[in-house]
Amino acid sequence: MKLSITREKLQKGLGAVSATIPARTTLPVLSNILLRADGDSVQLCGTDLDISVQVTIDAEVETAGAVTVPAKKFSEITRELEDAPVHLTADQDQIRIECGRSKFKLYGLPEGEFPTFPEVDFSESWKMSAEALQELISHTSFAASTEESRPILNGVLWQLRPESTTMVATNGHRLALMTKDLHEAGAPEADLIVPPKALGQVERLFDGEEQLEIARSANHLAFRSERRAVFTRLIEGPYPNFDQVIPKDNDKQVVANRAGLESAIRRMAVVASDQTHRVRLLFEPGAVKFRVQTPDLGEAEDELAVDYDGESLEIGFNANYLLEVMRYMSDDDVKLSFKAPERAATLEPAEGDSDYLCLVMPLRLLD
Repeated sequence: MKLSITREKLQKGLGAVSATIPARTTLPVLSNILLRADGDSVQLCGTDLDISVQVTIDAEVETAGAVTVPAKKFSEITRELEDAPVHLTADQDQIRIECGRSKFKLYGLPEGEFPTFPEVDFSESWKMSAEALQELISHTSFAASTEESRPILNGVLWQLRPESTTMVATNGHRLALMTKDLHEAGAPEADLIVPPKALGQVERLFDGEEQLEIARSANHLAFRSERRAVFTRLIEGPYPNFDQVIPKDNDKQVVANRAGLESAIRRMAVVASDQTHRVRLLFEPGAVKFRVQTPDLGEAEDELAVDYDGESLEIGFNANYLLEVMRYMSDDDVKLSFKAPERAATLEPAEGDSDYLCLVMPLRLLD
């Protein structure tokens, strides 16, 4: 294999693939990136066996070929090179890197040891704009669980229906749900449970203007554009019936300025307990009062004017959960709905996109 490529393109391609490389692995080849040169481009491939990424970048290929190279060292070398053409030459399991007066040699592993990517048939694929898919991902995947006790909650549920698509994530204490109309035909009616890490790659790798081609096999899901592709293993099992936990009878509604509410909660979080992050919210006609009391640390109080005319209600929340939800509320105002201090509360934009909803379970208030 022999080729020349700009340092900028090589560094960008390595950055796209490197996030998939596992930090620790018992299989040495997984620490490597596969370079496959042919025609007028080179493919960079990385995998952790669950998620695989492939990026194609333009190059002047003199001799076609393939080699695997240690991802971390190759990326570090590329980052330190001067801004000049990079010449790569592979001979069996060695790769020589030349740029200006700099020369390196790295020892890789045979191409045959690199795992093959999952076989996904794109003949029954469907299309979706990257922008719409990335909005679904960013607004929901943060709520997925990171605990191993309930593996099914470590995934994001992606519901595909004839005219709409919904993503849902929950860790049992909070939930985020977003629905969008499907303008592209051909999507199957299915419930897919996708690892958030894979969705994070989709969110990061593709340009918002691209149309993504999506396909699935029995156990895998694949996303691709002209130059990039992401393959992921699906999580197997039934997802909990999330619709049952979304309250339909929350009769106390508050409309608050999102920025003001976020700022007040952020101030209260400074003094909140490092274990519970509990903050008290007392809703009264026209205002919400915030209070935090943390033994051996201190107290804090704040107040914010809101649109509320119901009876007084005091409720406790994990401040971090509220702050995370606020980041994804697109409107200037946010609507909060309650029933009782021990019942789940919902948050959604006060106007505009009514297809986005977050649920947060309250914390018990101890006097």
